[in-house]
Amino acid sequence: MRTRIRTIIAPLTALPLLLLVGAAPPDTRADRAERLARVLAEDTTADGALRHLTAFQRIADASGGHRAAGSPGHERSARYAGELLAAAGYRVDYQRFGFSYRETTAERLTTDDGRDIPIRAMTYTANTPDDGLTAPLAVAGGLGCTPEDYPGDTHRGRIALVERGDCTFATKAEQAAAAGAVAAVIYDSAPDGGPFGGTLGAPDAGVLPVGGISRADGLALAAGDLDRPVRLDLAQRAEDRETVNVLAETRGGDPDRVVMAGAHLDSVADGPGINDNGSGSAGVLETALRLADHYRGGGATVRFALWSAEESGLLGSRHYVDGLTEDERAAISVYLNFDMIASPNAGFFVHDGTGAADGSAAVTGHLSGYLAEQGIAAELIPFNGRSDYAPFLEAGIAAGGSYTGAEGLKTEAQAARWGGTAGDPYDPCYHAACDDLGNLDRAALEVGLGVIARAVGHSAWLPEALTTPR
Repeated sequence: MRTRIRTIIAPLTALPLLLLVGAAPPDTRADRAERLARVLAEDTTADGALRHLTAFQRIADASGGHRAAGSPGHERSARYAGELLAAAGYRVDYQRFGFSYRETTAERLTTDDGRDIPIRAMTYTANTPDDGLTAPLAVAGGLGCTPEDYPGDTHRGRIALVERGDCTFATKAEQAAAAGAVAAVIYDSAPDGGPFGGTLGAPDAGVLPVGGISRADGLALAAGDLDRPVRLDLAQRAEDRETVNVLAETRGGDPDRVVMAGAHLDSVADGPGINDNGSGSAGVLETALRLADHYRGGGATVRFALWSAEESGLLGSRHYVDGLTEDERAAISVYLNFDMIASPNAGFFVHDGTGAADGSAAVTGHLSGYLAEQGIAAELIPFNGRSDYAPFLEAGIAAGGSYTGAEGLKTEAQAARWGGTAGDPYDPCYHAACDDLGNLDRAALEVGLGVIARAVGHSAWLPEALTTPR
């Protein structure tokens, strides 16, 4: 009996040593970050995102065909997302703000021989007189961004015909007005099948009536008899309205280290906005819901944002950033923006953070790496100020994002690299009524979700990961 006891005791006394010899290495934050990124990417699927996109389509169908800021469609979209996020355990804030709502009531450009040229009024355009404005054209030099592009009195009393590019529409309007032009018509820089819309950015930027036309129509007008007058009718009804950003953050996590991912939830008034930007919104929302299954804090605070009034000039994200205290700004490690991730003739673009706020170049490398993991070579594009990353960069916060393309045309090289149709727009229904559930590429959506999930998963445990070079 005593011998048997000694036999049992001996292995027990040696057990701690054996455990030490065979022990696994400590579970580091890097290990947790990689594990969370992997499981989040597996769980965040196109099926999940399509549930939200279907809901957005139903909301638009029941709300006049769109989900524009200040409309019932946007309010219902915000409530839909906020209720899901609250049910998943997030702390949800509906951040309300006022803005100048614009509804276009007239947009027409007619040559003196009676030919109608399709034109889109820029948001915040000045209105032409009630009976329209009739004047000859004058072509701006360069891209219409400097006084030198409007020499002498060449534009006085005329409608400036300006090519898109290099500077904001508001800057083109300001320069044309300073040269004495009575209106500005901006033609696209890339061939397309129709006119394009845009925004002057703020109500006080409407110093002239401003509209957008196709490149083909612009070049035809520029090559014609510029002294033959055209008639321009542009008008928008303005009223003060209220809209809402939806903000949701984890209840656990370090409040001094915040990771943000966002997308704009509003559509234009011309359609339901399912790719632009239901796709990015659905991607951010589904990633948030799946993160709640696997992350209860311990690393960073993760904050998700669904912005409003992006289509009116980035008003929601700008309102948010302008309202941050200095300490709150300093706490945000990185902002990730996802605007259009399922274009039907998709490109795979990542914003180039070179020269932007510190850490942004590293974000570019990580997002490109997440695409490379899926077998896709990303193409870098500059930050052009057209989406909600802009206020963050201006505040010195590192930012980045991926994007599948809008009205631009896919090149032969891009089609060879990614598939799709060269010479066609990435999104043929950009800012149009046909931007519905049929205007999506499921494979591109799946890829975009993988990028969002990997980025959020890694940075939740390691908020400095994305702003540190790979």
